[in-house]
Amino acid sequence: MVRSLLMVFPGLIVFPGLIVFPGLIVLPGTLPIRVRWAGPGGRIATLVQMPDQPGFHQHRDIRGGGVRAAVFGLSDGLVTNVSLVLGIAGASPGGQIVRLVGVAGLVAGAFSMGAGEYLSMAAQRELMERELEVEREALIQSPEGEAMELRGMYEQRGIAPAVARDMVDEVMQDPELALETHAREELGISSTHLGSPVQAAVSSFVAFALGAFIPLVPWLLSRGNGAIVASVVLTVVASLTIGSVLATFTHRSVVRSALRQLAITAVAAAVTYGIGRAIGTGVS
Repeated sequence: MVRSLLMVFPGLIVFPGLIVFPGLIVLPGTLPIRVRWAGPGGRIATLVQMPDQPGFHQHRDIRGGGVRAAVFGLSDGLVTNVSLVLGIAGASPGGQIVRLVGVAGLVAGAFSMGAGEYLSMAAQRELMERELEVEREALIQSPEGEAMELRGMYEQRGIAPAVARDMVDEVMQDPELALETHAREELGISSTHLGSPVQAAVSSFVAFALGAFIPLVPWLLSRGNGAIVASVVLTVVASLTIGSVLATFTHRSVVRSALRQLAITAVAAAVTYGIGRAIGTGVS
């Protein structure tokens, strides 16, 4: 930890690729630590790790793609299958047909979502890896040009030229640190967190299947108007729950998030049910 801390300049503390306020340092994956004493030349002699206390916080790692895929998959599964089930039920074809269509929609939708997430995340990761390779070659072929570019970025953010120069000189001494810093500053990505296609695919598959199963449950146990009403009730409860849970993670209004999820689901289900009723009546 001490070796990773480089210099203390007047008014700020500099890590490789990281600037924080005087006296306070936050290392990724560690508790905050405070500088007790800085020796000659700005080298740190003693560090004291600070315990948890109000004012300090840690962030969840959401860069793998699994959280986004799970939330989207759960919501999509619920909206898709309740619309499909009620649309078919509106045509009054019989409980067995509704069950068959519901199960088919669940299986097909889950595989489609999982495959889509895997392919999209894999393509995105490959594009990022390509850009990182371009940046790595540029650092090898033209280190001075890359250093000048990074200094310019820091200076545009208001950092004094002399401080920016010292920061970049320290960063460029470590090839991996230089790549990570340039990737973050130029491309807006982290070379160590490119997202996981497998994680996104599995999360999406399971979440879609779970969401799609909810409106299907009544049709596995009963049929007719009772199953329709039960599907609607379960879907309303699930929609409000999904919206509320999402609001808890994002620290937004629970009521607004829950009602938004319910409104979207209700509109889709009502439209497909109406179409099913119209087509079923016309055919009969």
